[in-house]
Amino acid sequence: MNHGPAGRVLPDGCVDLIWRGGELVVAGPDSQAFISPPRPGDAIVGLRLRPGIAGSVLGLPASELRNAREPVERLWGPPGAELAARVGEADEPQRRRELLEGAIARRLAEADRPDALVLAAARRLGFPGSRVGLLSRGLGVSERQLRRRFDQTVGYGPKTLDRVLRFQRFVSRDAAIAGGDERLARLAADLGYSDQAHLTRDCVALSGLTPSALVASRRG
Repeated sequence: MNHGPAGRVLPDGCVDLIWRGGELVVAGPDSQAFISPPRPGDAIVGLRLRPGIAGSVLGLPASELRNAREPVERLWGPPGAELAARVGEADEPQRRRELLEGAIARRLAEADRPDALVLAAARRLGFPGSRVGLLSRGLGVSERQLRRRFDQTVGYGPKTLDRVLRFQRFVSRDAAIAGGDERLARLAADLGYSDQAHLTRDCVALSGLTPSALVASRRG
């Protein structure tokens, strides 16, 4: 979960377990910006599950939670309700985090191991020259098989994750984005976009804002 301004949550390929406003929810994976209205005074505690881990922790295909926010008791039943109650009763944010970490560790210990092939593939995405077809051949699986395994463990296919991770690398370069069209065009090439227009299309699709508007909003 990558928070932007005014509660604009930007896609990052992760799934999050979040305590906020008296509720424990599972968030994501997002393929577009999610607007979470700011609520002053809310204490937020969360854990992020990197791409490829969520399927094992959740106990269901991560694709079923794409662009969704679900109370944990709907996913885990009584154990989820018990966890939410214990987190709610905790006095300090650190204690709440410890409870969440313990719950995730137990579920990982009891679940099948995360898909090693998906984890290896995810580490290679989002960089200049990354191509899903070349990646699948290098890993010895078909694109269809890779997509199926990504849907299960990440929540969407490798092409979408590649797009999201490249966008996150773009977001981390605020100074270059604010430098005008010339620097933006250079940045697009550095990150592996075909051109500046390609970068702008992805930025609008994933954040709902143009590059310049995104930077301005993050600095507002």
